[in-house]
Amino acid sequence: MKLKKGFGGKKWITISLLGGLLFAAGMFTLLLDSSGSSVSDHYSKSEYMVPMRDGVELFTAVYIPKGEGPYPILMKRTPYSVSPYGEDRFPMNLGPSSFFMDDGYIFVYQDVRGKYMSGGEFDNMRAQLETGCSNTGTDESTDTWDTIDWLLKNVPGHNGRVGMWGISYPGFYAAAGMIDAHPALRAVSPQAPIADWFFDDFHHHGAFFLPHSFNFLASFGRPRPEPTTEGNPSFDHGTPDGYDFFLHLGSLRDANSRYWGGEVDFWNKLAEHPNYDTFWQSRNLLPHIRNLPEAVLTVGGWFDAEDLYGPLNIYRAAEKRKEGGYNGLVMGPWSHGLWARGKGDCLGNICFGADTSEFYREFIEFPFFSHYLKDRATSELPEAWMFETGRNEWRRFEQWPPAGERKSLYLSKGLSLEFDPPQNEIPDWDEYINDPAKPVPFTEEIDPGMTKTYMTDDQRFASRRPDVLAFSTPVLEEDITLGGGLLADLWVSTSGSSADWVVKLIDVFPGDQPDPEGINPTRKMGGYQMMVRSEVIRGRFRNSYEHPEPFEPNTPTRVRLPLQDILHTFKAGHRIMIQVQSTWFPLVDRNPGKYMDNIFEAKEEDFVKTMQRVYRSSDMPSRLEVNVINQ
Repeated sequence: MKLKKGFGGKKWITISLLGGLLFAAGMFTLLLDSSGSSVSDHYSKSEYMVPMRDGVELFTAVYIPKGEGPYPILMKRTPYSVSPYGEDRFPMNLGPSSFFMDDGYIFVYQDVRGKYMSGGEFDNMRAQLETGCSNTGTDESTDTWDTIDWLLKNVPGHNGRVGMWGISYPGFYAAAGMIDAHPALRAVSPQAPIADWFFDDFHHHGAFFLPHSFNFLASFGRPRPEPTTEGNPSFDHGTPDGYDFFLHLGSLRDANSRYWGGEVDFWNKLAEHPNYDTFWQSRNLLPHIRNLPEAVLTVGGWFDAEDLYGPLNIYRAAEKRKEGGYNGLVMGPWSHGLWARGKGDCLGNICFGADTSEFYREFIEFPFFSHYLKDRATSELPEAWMFETGRNEWRRFEQWPPAGERKSLYLSKGLSLEFDPPQNEIPDWDEYINDPAKPVPFTEEIDPGMTKTYMTDDQRFASRRPDVLAFSTPVLEEDITLGGGLLADLWVSTSGSSADWVVKLIDVFPGDQPDPEGINPTRKMGGYQMMVRSEVIRGRFRNSYEHPEPFEPNTPTRVRLPLQDILHTFKAGHRIMIQVQSTWFPLVDRNPGKYMDNIFEAKEEDFVKTMQRVYRSSDMPSRLEVNVINQ
């Protein structure tokens, strides 16, 4: 069904945001009258309501080059709007980067089911069908299939090949769309894709990422009763101080009624499902990765505060189930979506000595799609394009994670960190008082949300607190490069019955580290404690995410916490540090310290001080398992 033209002719600006704070869709689009847009000089635009197999119609905008074809189709499906609406209105840019718009592609943008101008009901992380494509059932794979099939039959000038890309939530739709792929779908690039909301975005090993979830759902989670071109306003905290706002938020269960009039249904579902039950399991995309297209290129950022779990694990799932074809992984020194915009030379206080985002767009992303959609010759694509931080250079690997030597960094006496295990048989420990009324902040910045740079922030503010243990090596005599996953294997106890455990791997710069040009002049790099990787686990899930259990007070207990992959060189003259703590606020909601079936129901009087211990003896060695690779 073809739509009529006309949604007005005023100039306006729209930003696709995640929770009103971050570039979730990975784009900043300036919308102008067609007379002011160069896109309209080279492309014609049509809008359609594309029917799905169950009769629901999805709003779809199609941009076709005015020159001679045929052209491949490059598609993005999004819950964040395909604006501008109206066949006489054009965006400033099309496609993943300017290389594509200049080269000639048919660009397709689609509002997913239940969002903006599309029909149907929206379901967050809609569950996949168990048996693949169905004649009657629908999921994001069938919606993608039906859209591609319709485009091939109704859009002129294509060459019969289709590609997909998307960042963040659109990255999830790209990953879901490549499952049981349509034969014409040849190349897909899920970028910062969501995979499982119990380990990414909203939770990390069951610990609830409070400001990220709250701010996102405050806008995105509000209902859309009928098709609309307008989005929801972002939430007004009334203060820039997120630490103060969330400390006085009150019961998490009451947040919906208190702030949003009970309109945010998914917040209620979060509160009703604190454990990894069937509600969350059904939204896990990873078990359904199968029957993939010819080529998949998954992209992520080493310092993506939102979606780091997704790209690494979607790549792994695709690698296990691919049948021939190409399955590649790209990881750069980026925050969320940074590869799609800007130079990518610095993040926060850390600079990388190269324009990494520009390199990716020109020499990785564009050749990938050109090769598989236009038969362009290209240099052989490696299995993994990985940026090595610390040394600051791109590296090519034929497998990921790379081969290496598994070693352990042991927490030792005197807050030292050693590669040799402890020899003392008598139990020994370090301890701190954990006070949920004065939780450890996750950043020094004053911000109402989850800052995009916290994953490279200087951690000196934390290492100097009495409720943070900071273990460090002596000054390194030679470079050490770690690549692949990390595993924190801790022996701990708490005087309460519930606790969270946060582990941070840190690169401590030498005292005479020079200050690079262009960063905050008040931030001195001598002695900088650069966070390289960090993770948290809600201790109730140490043995099972489905069946939580309390701690026995003051009893040494083993907690194993996987940390996401890294590729980082700790250079000679630096030190390696590991910090352990039990609050990380407001990034993670506070743990009451006493076991509750549902922490969302905790009231202020439920929060108690506890004594936390981390053990370090031959019988109870606390350590970080690492993979040391060749340089």
